[in-house]
Amino acid sequence: MTTAASACSPPPAPSVCSVKTPPRLQIVVPCYNEASILDDSLDQLLAKLKALIESGWIAADSAVVCVDDGSRDATWDIISRRHEAAPGQVLGIKLAANCGHQKALLAGLRLAADMADCAVSIDADLQDDLAVIDGFLEQYWQGAEIVYGVRTDRSSDTAFKRLTAEAFYHLMSALGVKIVFNHADCRLMSRRALQALFEYSEVNLFLRGIVPLIGLRQATVGYARRPTSRETHYPLRKMLMLAWDGITSFSIRPIRMITVLGFIIFVANIILGLRYLVLHYLGHTIQGWTSLALLVLALGGLQLLGIGLIGEYIGKIYLEVKRRPRFLYEKVLGAEDKPTPDPAPNPGP
Repeated sequence: MTTAASACSPPPAPSVCSVKTPPRLQIVVPCYNEASILDDSLDQLLAKLKALIESGWIAADSAVVCVDDGSRDATWDIISRRHEAAPGQVLGIKLAANCGHQKALLAGLRLAADMADCAVSIDADLQDDLAVIDGFLEQYWQGAEIVYGVRTDRSSDTAFKRLTAEAFYHLMSALGVKIVFNHADCRLMSRRALQALFEYSEVNLFLRGIVPLIGLRQATVGYARRPTSRETHYPLRKMLMLAWDGITSFSIRPIRMITVLGFIIFVANIILGLRYLVLHYLGHTIQGWTSLALLVLALGGLQLLGIGLIGEYIGKIYLEVKRRPRFLYEKVLGAEDKPTPDPAPNPGP
């Protein structure tokens, strides 16, 4: 991975770089019930595109791709209206149902893989500073195929969120998952990287864990996230579910930890049994019904935990072997044809 760049100031004019011509960029924006802020976000994104086009960093046919993830408000109406006003600059995808943030993002990247030279993913609330795109493109021009946006300042988060987020990244690393610390889903990927991404066909999506597995030349860009007063559409429950999916999709160490713990308790019980056997033959009275009851409850709880954990992995296998598509397009605005459908996993032997 190359040295991290800063997104605090615009990158210098492209000169001696590996990219020969300005790339066609698509900014992929997953949207779920974003009607209250989408117009303002699109204004800012289009202004950023215009500035990058005028400075020669990206091609004139670059665009913003809004993915409506089954919104229940006027999100799709706004996307349609903005597409009609600027058909070459605002593209739209309407999914047939609510699939979740990760799958909605993947649907937009599917379109970018067919139409663009590189794609940037960013949330609709634009908490991720748009200046980070300048740093992404600087690294892309210098040959990076994947550029991660890494948060260097979490002062805008609550103490609880900051603590739990950093604990999650440390836990994932401890479990052997290859993950970029303090990186969410704000990143740039080249077409080559996007095509490689779609070779990974698992249904249980955790893009933060999949993308680093692609390899290729990678870089990071540091930025500070902007505070927002709007209600998040990614509450604690969803963040915990995403974290759990990440752990169980990329590591079997939790099962191994249960196995090791069970072995330790088994050995401890043998030692304890031998001790009480010796005490019995020495004529000592064996007492401790409370400790015995607690031991039985502890072992019962451990067994249920182990069964539940194994069941979680079996459930993921069940979802994978069905080979169902991860998302379905209902409408696509701005593409001559619908993008390549989501590829189903390769059948087993």
